Amino acid sequence: MQPFVLGPNQPRDRFYRGGALIADFRGTEATGDHVPEDWVASTTSMAGHSTLGLTTLPDGRLLVDAVAADPEGWLGPGHVSAYGADTRLLVKLLHAGQRLPVHAHPDREFASRWLGRAHGKVEAWHILTGGDIYLGVRADVDLADVAALVDSQDTDGLLALLRRRRVERGDTVYVPAGMLHAIGEGILLAELQEPEDLSILLEWRGFDLDGAADGHLGVGFDRALTAVDLRPVSEEALDALITSDAWGSCTLPPAAAEYFRLERHRVTADLFEIALDQGFAIVLVTDGAITLATNDGEKILAVGGTVVVPWDAGAMTISGSGEVLVARPPAPPS
Repeated sequence: MQPFVLGPNQPRDRFYRGGALIADFRGTEATGDHVPEDWVASTTSMAGHSTLGLTTLPDGRLLVDAVAADPEGWLGPGHVSAYGADTRLLVKLLHAGQRLPVHAHPDREFASRWLGRAHGKVEAWHILTGGDIYLGVRADVDLADVAALVDSQDTDGLLALLRRRRVERGDTVYVPAGMLHAIGEGILLAELQEPEDLSILLEWRGFDLDGAADGHLGVGFDRALTAVDLRPVSEEALDALITSDAWGSCTLPPAAAEYFRLERHRVTADLFEIALDQGFAIVLVTDGAITLATNDGEKILAVGGTVVVPWDAGAMTISGSGEVLVARPPAPPS
């Protein structure tokens, strides 16, 4: 099996602005000002849609159908034995053309019990263009007080609940399920997440959506807000969620390992070739020019290039001069 180079997959008419920095990063033409997400190697459809968000391979097949037809070839026997034909991974490029609303994502238990979904939505962000993020509540707050802020759409009050932190290119941010967060205007990031589209929206004033109807995952805000983690996050705890300038396979906190893995590699004149383990992977070139070699041959990739690599492509090597992110699902239990 061969790796597939993927073009942009940007659902249109999203509720927030963005997309220009994705076009710049990929070297493509902008297709609008409300295309802020590129769903890379996606086997997940957007909430309320059957196919929107799914990746189509260059040969015309949906990736989800290709994986279902040959799960071991795509994911490997160990993965299939542990997880079935579920890739357990969704990667996005995201450009916040405006600050995103304050929101949170449910954990696996809540999603299974109340939504009948196989996953929650733990996520992590690798920052490509820096800016401000808002992550975790600053101090004790009652659920009733949060519900009142949501009901009144007190934007300033909701944002004031959260800690604010400047992040720079090369930082990686781990966002546990339930943690309130917002991404600041101007940030471009690569996001790893569990393969679901589940958001609890606390804020929607000024955005093109009906949060009162769609912000609670269909279970009502009384229940949805119980999935939000209102425990205060100290500055030290926030520090532990943010990794700066990490390389190799240790770019995320250990807690992320049960959800996904992220590697970051730099090839240079002194370290011209790096061997990567065999396995299903999504490769993104973030700087320079890279040659990706597998059993099928070589692919030359520039900045913004994205490739989905099946298990059967064998072990990989990268060479050239540049930087590469390699996103993987969780390792199967040994």
